[in-house]
Amino acid sequence: MSHRLPPQPDCAAAWLAAARYVDNQPGREADNVMIDVTCPVVGASLDDPIVSAVDSLIGRRDKSVIAIANTIFPNALYQQYGAWEFIDKFRDNVLPKVRKNYRWSGYYFERMIDYPTPDGRSINQIRGVIERIRNPKNKSLHKFQISLFDPALDTDNSPYGGQCLSFMAFNLSRKNKSLSLTAVYRNHYYIEKLLGNLIGLGWLTAFMAKESGVRVGKLTLLSVHAEIDQPRETTRDDVRSLLQTCEENRRVASCC
Repeated sequence: MSHRLPPQPDCAAAWLAAARYVDNQPGREADNVMIDVTCPVVGASLDDPIVSAVDSLIGRRDKSVIAIANTIFPNALYQQYGAWEFIDKFRDNVLPKVRKNYRWSGYYFERMIDYPTPDGRSINQIRGVIERIRNPKNKSLHKFQISLFDPALDTDNSPYGGQCLSFMAFNLSRKNKSLSLTAVYRNHYYIEKLLGNLIGLGWLTAFMAKESGVRVGKLTLLSVHAEIDQPRETTRDDVRSLLQTCEENRRVASCC
């Protein structure tokens, strides 16, 4: 069974709608949840009260919304150094500090810029997509995919760890020259991970659009399996209170 939620205007609203929806499902989980964000670059900072509230809760286990977003796209590095120097800074300064093992650093961005090939080479997938979009000889609007799952590295018997974001497809609209993104997650924790994931994907979409010379389009996210997790150091009452507080904050913002 699939669950497509009504489109939401920004990342914070999308997180709240999705978390509320899944929280009301049997077992607080659901399969094939689809989320649409009309403007994924809005509601994407700690200035938003919903982002701040989620960040405060997951901070109890030394997590942060922005740190999770950075695993998808290191926005601060991009803003400081620009394309394409920020990729060198990420590879030289960030990866050595966060690498966990030969398979996985925990940063999806690594797979985007350094996807391994069987012959020992690597592919910068985001640069390839941008070059194809900018190429006037390329008439395709729907041939801009990025793979995160690597069957050679990610197939094992462990139920934990490794990549959850598996695949991304960018689509170019001929009508309004905008770039939209569809992202597929194999498994998704909606309290600890979803909001940071939405923000990071929004940052990535904005980067890809800017460097491709087009407008930012919408973000669509598919969670093959979604669940309302309970991060360590929190209780079920904490999660319930978080959702209620964010609902009230959203209501107040809508009235302003």
